[in-house]
Amino acid sequence: MASARSHDGSGPLRRTGRTIGHALHAPFTGTAKGIRKATHAHGAGESGLGKLIELHAVNGAGDVMITVALASTVFFSVPTDEARGRVALYLAVTMAPFTLLAPVIGPLLDRLPHGRRAAMAGAMLARALLALTMSSAVATGGLELYPAALGVLVSSKAYGVVRSAVVPRLLPPGFSLVKANSRVTLAGLLATGVAAPIGAGLQTVGSGWPLYGACAIFIGGTVLAFTLPRKVDSAKGERRAQLVEHHAPQPLAKPSKANGKRTNGKKATTRSGEKEKRPGLRTVGPSVLHGLQANAAHRALSGFLIFFLAFLLREQPLAGQSAAVSLGIVGVAAGVGNALGTAMGSWLRTRGPEVIIASVLGLALGVSVLAAVFFSTLMVAALSAMAGFTQALSKLSLDAMIQRDVPEEVRTSAFARSETLLQMAWVVGGGIGISLPLNGVLGMSVAAGILALGAAASVRGLLSAARRGSPHPRVA
Repeated sequence: MASARSHDGSGPLRRTGRTIGHALHAPFTGTAKGIRKATHAHGAGESGLGKLIELHAVNGAGDVMITVALASTVFFSVPTDEARGRVALYLAVTMAPFTLLAPVIGPLLDRLPHGRRAAMAGAMLARALLALTMSSAVATGGLELYPAALGVLVSSKAYGVVRSAVVPRLLPPGFSLVKANSRVTLAGLLATGVAAPIGAGLQTVGSGWPLYGACAIFIGGTVLAFTLPRKVDSAKGERRAQLVEHHAPQPLAKPSKANGKRTNGKKATTRSGEKEKRPGLRTVGPSVLHGLQANAAHRALSGFLIFFLAFLLREQPLAGQSAAVSLGIVGVAAGVGNALGTAMGSWLRTRGPEVIIASVLGLALGVSVLAAVFFSTLMVAALSAMAGFTQALSKLSLDAMIQRDVPEEVRTSAFARSETLLQMAWVVGGGIGISLPLNGVLGMSVAAGILALGAAASVRGLLSAARRGSPHPRVA
């Protein structure tokens, strides 16, 4: 009887325990299932794009943790004048070497015969180790912090280059490249939005804690990279893209029908007798280069606004607001604009990327002119939001044009070179923002000037290319 009562009495306890366990477990499993359902929708799960979306979310979360730790050390912890010096030093010590190292990234990745998953995993693991290294130096802000920050930047760009190059391999049926890129990028933005306040909370515990968090996230990303489909690892025969202008030559000899190669086994020659050059960015038409010029203007504007407004709002907060609230308003506006631009990329699949880039550049220019003429809290927030919105759409469209127009055998190198030029434009914009006097009207006028130069260099060529049509309509 006692045994039966004990058994009967333990039944409700077990049921209660299972109920409590299920209640605690359900939010996590439900959230995980919801995320998986969203990332794998519309064929992305079958094609492998869903796993890349999840990997990019992990990448964004880890990067923002490191950004929180560095911003607290380099910018927020010191007075404005000293912060200017530290930020300038950061740009000089990390960005200048990056411009030398970045061109090596593409050709180095090109030489990996079957290594794209390993390259992304290596970029994740490198940042995990570097975050751990920086955790001891971040409290003092010493010079040893900057080489590690350079390593993080190079690793992050290497991951980004490979990620962009493999998107066409994972494209689900019926997806445009702009839509696929926007879905991947939006996942990174959402993860950044979730991880940023977590990083700020960890910062209150200790200056090294966001970096410990980043280390854990990147270790998870290292494992996740190897779950991507094996088809992303095909990298045979890739060659280096050249940023030099030359036109596709007309060969004197026709290909042999027997083996599909040039007659006599020789390289093709032009009518003038010169050897045919290897494919480069300019051999596929003007769209990519004009898109790169427009994106350079957007990226320079981004660098300029980040640094100019950061220092301006510390000294001259928006009307009725503290410096922290002013920076928060501008940062949130830019983040919301970026997220909206990324989300909108998935609907514009019927529009050519050339038209999108030209349109958003003109839109950003118009808002920047209004901000210069009617400088106010509202216009600064509006320009920040518009800059985020237009940069996101413009970059998605540029990626789509590279994926569409650049032959696969040089695509990785093309992404590396385009990312290098855009990073250099961001540094130039940031340098102007640091050195400019803290005058709001002057700053907004400079912002308008940056975009006007980009429009003058690129819009006409983009619209002409759009009228001629894509040389590769299969992925337009």
